[in-house]
Amino acid sequence: MSENAAAAAAEHAGVRETRGPGAQSATTLALDGPLRSRLDALRELVGLSRTRVDSKTLAEAGKVLDEAASRRRLSGRHTVVAIAGATGSGKSQLFNALAGVTISETGVRRPTTASPIACSWSDGAGTLIDRLGIPGRLRRRPVQSPEAEAQLQGLVLVDLPDHDSAAVQHREQVDRILALVDAVIWVVDPEKYADAMLHERYLRPMAGHAEVMFVVLNQVDRLPGEAAELVLDDLRRLLDEDGVALGEYGEPGAAVLALSALTGEGVGELREVLGQFVAERQAPARRIAADVDAAASRLRPVYTTGRRAGLSEEARDEFAARLADAVGATAAGEAAERAWLRNANRACGTPWLRLWRWYNDRREPPTGRMRMRPPADEEATARQRVEQAVRTMADRASAGLPVPWAQAVREAAVRGAHGLPEALDELAARAGLPPGKPPRPGWWPVAVLAQASMTILQIIGGLWLVGQIVGFMAPNLGVPVLLMVAGIVGGPVVEWSCRMAARGPARRYGQDAERRLREAAAGCGRARVLDPVAAELLRYREVREQYGKVVGVG
Repeated sequence: MSENAAAAAAEHAGVRETRGPGAQSATTLALDGPLRSRLDALRELVGLSRTRVDSKTLAEAGKVLDEAASRRRLSGRHTVVAIAGATGSGKSQLFNALAGVTISETGVRRPTTASPIACSWSDGAGTLIDRLGIPGRLRRRPVQSPEAEAQLQGLVLVDLPDHDSAAVQHREQVDRILALVDAVIWVVDPEKYADAMLHERYLRPMAGHAEVMFVVLNQVDRLPGEAAELVLDDLRRLLDEDGVALGEYGEPGAAVLALSALTGEGVGELREVLGQFVAERQAPARRIAADVDAAASRLRPVYTTGRRAGLSEEARDEFAARLADAVGATAAGEAAERAWLRNANRACGTPWLRLWRWYNDRREPPTGRMRMRPPADEEATARQRVEQAVRTMADRASAGLPVPWAQAVREAAVRGAHGLPEALDELAARAGLPPGKPPRPGWWPVAVLAQASMTILQIIGGLWLVGQIVGFMAPNLGVPVLLMVAGIVGGPVVEWSCRMAARGPARRYGQDAERRLREAAAGCGRARVLDPVAAELLRYREVREQYGKVVGVG
């Protein structure tokens, strides 16, 4: 057999992926406890947020969950690594060098790779390649020595179309597969390693995936002398500016290497590093963790602002005080106090003063109670006070919250405010002064008896004087005059004493009436507004805790 025919036969042998009864069955991917907890927390977070956050914002997190679940059902013994690069970077050449056989087409025509090609170093990776959407005709097996093939056991290498291809469908395929693979090898060349499209569209957004990234400077054979080291240093500088952590000095991060796929220089080092990377079998979990980190980072403005949030006791008390002012709790307490004093004056006043007050009451009967139905202008003012109290409370409760949750708090406050003025009016009518006269203390009968005694003294003294005037009784002005003076002076003294003694009970009676109305107003405001707002704040705290679990805090 000729030399060319032997090479063709070897190449043909490596074209198709082996699928036979002897293929090893792949075990599913197992994740460690912390990563499973983060995924569970992200799923719970999405579920709790659906009614508060728009679906577009949550779509990416949902996609991360779907892809993680899909990857967990597939092989954990294989690591899918994509080779990505720009036109002319030599990625297909590197692909062929790693496989040990010409698998991917290379040439002058651009783009040289129209469709992704997969090469598997072991059996059982079919479902992983199916997930990438690569058909069977584009699946290959390497042709290498047993030792070389064993070095990359478990590797599934995918050659991608050029990410800067003029064909839109090629770029779409690159973006789609990059979101599904476990790791990626970025191939750059000395001319395009600083290309803005590469750094701005791919490397910078994927900076958090540094642990599953390799950056390879290809075609170093074209650089004379120390130029390769200078270009490599400048590439590291650019990666650092992109935020890509470099895996130097044993630290986790992207591996940066220089090689020549054409001459083979540095390919062995890449093969060794890649073999160790695949043997660890940690790339799928690291990729999922990086995806969770990226989703959490993009969701950060939705769940945290870095400011203190919540409704303080001071804000609650201020809201209750504003509602109490709106229903006139202070005025109600003052009216109750006046009613108590008025009742005391009527009960303990002199008969002549009581007769005069009775006459005035006949002309304009007092109710002894405050007016519970305010006029229209006062009612409008009270409504405005209630609305202002709700707005102020909602602003304070939503301060420091992310926009979706602040909006939810305001909406809850507005819903609760509907019908609140009317409810407060009804409450004020029920919680006002009790029907009838205010209660009397135990000393009132004694005061009434004393006042009656003063009146009797006046009557006795008066009759005595009349009897002397008509000659019915012997003249003696001293005793009747003394009796009348004692009654006339004693009546006001008793009334004044009762009035002084009534101030304390009257004040307490007014304070009790004010307190009842304030408590009733606060209870109404709490049930209608504060409780719904507190429920929204509690929901936010729940999602905030879940978000903390997603980012690995708490």
